[in-house]
Amino acid sequence: MLITSNPPIILEFEYNKPINDVWSAITETNKMKNWFFEQMEDFKPQVGYKTAFPVISGDRTFTHLWKVLAVEPNKKITTQWTYTEYIGEGHVTFLLDKVNEDTTKLTLINEVIADFPTDVPEFTRDSCTAGWNYFLGERLTAYLN
Repeated sequence: MLITSNPPIILEFEYNKPINDVWSAITETNKMKNWFFEQMEDFKPQVGYKTAFPVISGDRTFTHLWKVLAVEPNKKITTQWTYTEYIGEGHVTFLLDKVNEDTTKLTLINEVIADFPTDVPEFTRDSCTAGWNYFLGERLTAYLN
């Protein structure tokens, strides 16, 4: 049985860029490395695609294991997030909506499918929310501008 003790984190961001520009920024490795995880060696928006890369935070290593679960080009991508060093599973979905020709809304949905360790600060809800606000609210906004 899967344990999901936290409701999903849902955040919305608007970018002054056409939907194609935002889609390529969140799905093309060379662009993702500029605002997301520079450690990522490769990523493909294809169902079943897997990638792995380490991220160091203080004295902890988080080897991200991503698997693409769903793709609708220019609309939606969902990835499964697990870590070599820790139990737990999350699903991260990026939903894109065209506000107008030059503006795109991105809705982030981060769902806990199986609980992560409660004694690891990086897995708290506040840390996760702050991380998404940093990556999508600050870094992706700066990259797209």
